[in-house]
Amino acid sequence: MIRKGRYGQFVAGIFTAMDLLLLNALYLVYGLFVVDPAAHFFSKQVLLMLNISFFTVIILFSSIHNKRVVYADQVMLQAVKTVTFQVIVFLALISFIDYNFSPEVYLLFYGIYFVCLSIWWIVSRKLLKRYRTLGFNFRRIIIIGSGVMGERLLEELMSDSGYGYRILGVFDNNSSGLGKYYKGTLDKVEQFVKDNLIDEMFCTLPDTSDTVSHLVRIAENNAVDFYYVPQFSRNLTRRFQLFSIGNIPVMSMRPNPLNNYFNRIIKRLFDVVVSSIVLLLSPIALIPISIAIKLSSPGPVFFKQKRTGYRGKSFSCYKFRTMRVNHDSDRVQATANDPRTTKLGEYLRHTSIDELPQFFNVWRGDMSIVGPRPHMLKHTEDYSALIDKYMLRHTIKPGITGWAQVHGLRGQTTKLWQMEKRVEYDVWYAENWNMMLDLKIIFLTVVNSFRGDKHAF
Repeated sequence: MIRKGRYGQFVAGIFTAMDLLLLNALYLVYGLFVVDPAAHFFSKQVLLMLNISFFTVIILFSSIHNKRVVYADQVMLQAVKTVTFQVIVFLALISFIDYNFSPEVYLLFYGIYFVCLSIWWIVSRKLLKRYRTLGFNFRRIIIIGSGVMGERLLEELMSDSGYGYRILGVFDNNSSGLGKYYKGTLDKVEQFVKDNLIDEMFCTLPDTSDTVSHLVRIAENNAVDFYYVPQFSRNLTRRFQLFSIGNIPVMSMRPNPLNNYFNRIIKRLFDVVVSSIVLLLSPIALIPISIAIKLSSPGPVFFKQKRTGYRGKSFSCYKFRTMRVNHDSDRVQATANDPRTTKLGEYLRHTSIDELPQFFNVWRGDMSIVGPRPHMLKHTEDYSALIDKYMLRHTIKPGITGWAQVHGLRGQTTKLWQMEKRVEYDVWYAENWNMMLDLKIIFLTVVNSFRGDKHAF
């Protein structure tokens, strides 16, 4: 029996063809309406080099269209890599045909191409997700194992129809409360796979016997993709990495993208450039805010507090002073309608303007623009004893804004679960960092600052 129309095996090819069409259409428009014809940019030779560079990128880079689940920040990051590499290949090829164009010609063309490609990729992901929710481009799957991991996997696959998975059943020798999804014991798997043209098999059983090996053989004999879900996934992230020491396989449980030297350079360079610009322009805001703080209450303009930084090292964090001078500032959180906060301080906190002096911390290297918010030393001491994985948030530099903050997880934490949720978001950011994610967080922070944050007090 032929598996008709379910895999949508032509989807990736169609989207790649659309990428190529976009490149050529943009070149046509650019050559006709933007570049002076005398520059000879609009020629068959240049068009040929452009298309060769495109196919070179497709060959050397795995296409984003082959991934079943992608996120907006990953799309943008892939667009940056694709366009950057394509520029390099194109410039190398164009040098052989003796065409000389001004840098502005290349910069404008590829700038427009990057914007158009990013928009197209994001829109195409939305369209594909919608297509899948209508019941097309799906994959037939079964889950082997109905334990905790089997139930968690089932819930995740069912959580979003845009994944395009059609779950035909769950198999285990021990039946559980899975209702209609439970299809029988393990000896029923092989016949079920044959009768229902299964595409993928997810195994959540412990790899302690010959059972998993037998299931692998069933998958191989029926051309089914086999995926094993580790039983220790409570401690394992979706970003885990495999490498080897000699012939010994080793698994990195919680990889940190910022352990990569190149990534650290990019993030630090961005921090230095942006913080330098902000500090150069700071007198525009610094002078009137300083005068207002002095008039609002006696005390210094800046508030300096020891906070926990990278790898648990303490540093002096700077803010505009928003409270009257008091003896509880190093151990008591600000609360709603806090009597210590001045009227001006309420406004500065509500708009996050009080955080501006921390660009000096960024410039010095104590902080980054984006990262987990630094906590006072007492909170680090208290919460590290109460919350599992709390100290993982210190494997990267703290930030002025962060992934938790743009999701509303800021301000007073009256209950333990509030800090646990904040830590969860901070650890996720540390494990999934990329430059596009930082830009997304900065954008959301700016938007929230104009809206005002009810949790900022």
